[in-house]
Amino acid sequence: MEKPARALRHYPETSPEIDRLVMQLIGRIADKWTMMVIEILTEKEALRFGELSRACEGISQKMLTQTLRALERDGLVTRTVFPVIPPKVVYSLTDLGLGLSEAFCGVWIWALKNHENIHHAREAYDAALLK
Repeated sequence: MEKPARALRHYPETSPEIDRLVMQLIGRIADKWTMMVIEILTEKEALRFGELSRACEGISQKMLTQTLRALERDGLVTRTVFPVIPPKVVYSLTDLGLGLSEAFCGVWIWALKNHENIHHAREAYDAALLK
C-alpha cells in the first residue's frame, strides 16, 4: 500500500513494520465499539464493566469483553482490580489511549468543518445516478 505523500512529508521514511502496525490500528479503531469505548472512557475517565456496558448502548457482554481485551493488549486501556469483596474492576484509558483519542478528535473536527460539503457531494452524486 502506498502512503499518502503529503501526510507523511514531515516524517522520516517508515518501515514495513510501522506500516503493518498502522493498518492493524486502523482496523482496530474502525470498529464502532472500539471508538465508542474510547470516546466514553475519554469523557468518563474510569468506569466499571457494568457502567461501561450501559454507556455503550447495544453492545453485548461478549463484544465489550473482546473490545476491552483488545484495547488492553494494545496498551490503550488499563484494567485495575481493587482487592475488595466483591471485587471491583475499573477500566480507564492509558496515556497511549488518550493520545489516540486526541488524534481521532481531529476526524470529528474535520467532519464538523466539512459536513455540508460532504452532504452536497452526496446529493450531487445521488442525483447523477438518477439521470
